Amino acid sequence: MQLLDGKFASEKIKQEIAAEAAAFLAESGRKPHLVAILVGNDGGSETYVASKMKNCEKVGFQSSLIRYDVTVTEAELLQKIEEINQDAGVDGLIVQLPLPKHIDPEKVTETIDYRKDVDGFHPVNLGRMMRNLPCFIPATPYGILLMLQAYQIDTTGKHCVVVGRSNIVGSPMSILMARNANPGNCTVTLTHSKTANLKELALQADIIVAAIGKKNFVTADMVKTGAIIIDVGINRETSTETKSGYKLYGDVDFENVAPKASWITPVPGGVGLMTIVGLLKNTLASAKKEIYP
Repeated sequence: MQLLDGKFASEKIKQEIAAEAAAFLAESGRKPHLVAILVGNDGGSETYVASKMKNCEKVGFQSSLIRYDVTVTEAELLQKIEEINQDAGVDGLIVQLPLPKHIDPEKVTETIDYRKDVDGFHPVNLGRMMRNLPCFIPATPYGILLMLQAYQIDTTGKHCVVVGRSNIVGSPMSILMARNANPGNCTVTLTHSKTANLKELALQADIIVAAIGKKNFVTADMVKTGAIIIDVGINRETSTETKSGYKLYGDVDFENVAPKASWITPVPGGVGLMTIVGLLKNTLASAKKEIYP
């Protein structure tokens, strides 16, 4: 078993991003600029946003965090998004999910200008991805592709089983792994909570991407020897063992699956770190007008 170490891969790519950001600053006189909007004070969201802001600073980006109380109205939030859409000094805009129940996340996603949608959730970007056109790829799937590239893992001809069909990870991952590229060129099976023979399908997989949001869902009896395991899950549980008061678990039973795997991502320290790299690369591409001139 070898570890797909998100720390190693992300640090290497962040050095490349920092060099490009410095060149962009020298040429344009400004830094790539990412704006994040955070509604409420969900513990997980606070952690993710703080990490994104810190990493922006690390690679030489400008970052701005706009906070709203949980009582903010949908209209007020959408008005702010429209305002940022018009700001030529902003390259990327993300609205941290989940949002309070009275705010429609689809409406929020569609209001963000697709040319600043560095999370890659806008229907225009998802549609262009489906057609293999230049676009902002959703940050987590993009991060996974970058990790596979960093470790020079050839996915051609392999059977990839994706567990979970969300619009954020599972569905785009299935499209990206099937396209004519490397990473890609896989035969892909997209499974989910209603798949009747999920275990049987998982056992056929050369690559498993677990993104179902359930702690230790993928167990050793679902994995064939030598499979590559990508664990997207981040499940938080309160814990007395840690300083933070909570512990993170993946969607894969790491302890028992790892001995069977050829490669496996840890949680934490795996896909989460690569998601931030995907976001940074999208923001840089937006600043440089590489996708949408």
